[in-house]
Amino acid sequence: MLVFRQSTVLGAALVASSMLISSARADDAGWTGKGEAGLLIARGNADSTSANAKLGLSREVGVWKNSAYLGFLYGKSGEFATAQRFEAKWETDRKISERMFWFGALRGENDKFSGFAYQATLSTGIGYKFIDTDATKLTGTFGIGYRRLRPEVLTKDDAGHIIAREKLDAEGDAIATAGLDFSHALTSTTKIVDKLFIETGSKNTLTANDIALQVAMSDHLALSVGYGIRHNSDPPAGAKKTDQLTTLNLVYNIK
Repeated sequence: MLVFRQSTVLGAALVASSMLISSARADDAGWTGKGEAGLLIARGNADSTSANAKLGLSREVGVWKNSAYLGFLYGKSGEFATAQRFEAKWETDRKISERMFWFGALRGENDKFSGFAYQATLSTGIGYKFIDTDATKLTGTFGIGYRRLRPEVLTKDDAGHIIAREKLDAEGDAIATAGLDFSHALTSTTKIVDKLFIETGSKNTLTANDIALQVAMSDHLALSVGYGIRHNSDPPAGAKKTDQLTTLNLVYNIK
């Protein structure tokens, strides 16, 4: 039986806090971006805990731009974890023109409930800024690359809790990637952001979309209400294809 202790909950809170602290210091090194985190703990007739944290930073020097992203998600109901995912991505862009750029990216994730022990990708391609104004921005990317993933078969009890995992052999395949990054200022203090990412190959197609409404409380702090969906087209036995997540986060903007 897979049991997750209260120390894991404390670790989730510490990760969320440390990511916000790190983002607050990043502006000293010329990085811009945002860190956000949310934590919910319910105790009573039903015990549940959830936490999520994200940190996205970028830095431009001449025609080069480097971007880094870290993401963490944890959920628990009673004695069983219901979500546990870590994500990381690094991307380097080289400007070709005012709107077009080349990119090289490295992305990895460890999601204990997706049916894959890990998915790791190396890709390269072209990006284009379709809209680039102060109020509205829309950027698209298309690339090719190589992915390494390791499926695992999940065994569940009658209540749907995971009680065992069987890791299968790691596999690799060529992939194509596509993405859209959109933001629009509705008012001087409110904006909507949406990120779509698709990674497809012969072993699996991963589709992820995150949309959020952000309301600024000050120059640096904002509240964000978000909805995310992730879909794996061909997960191993015992895993669902689609995950959905609704969040309410505190955001720290680095300018």
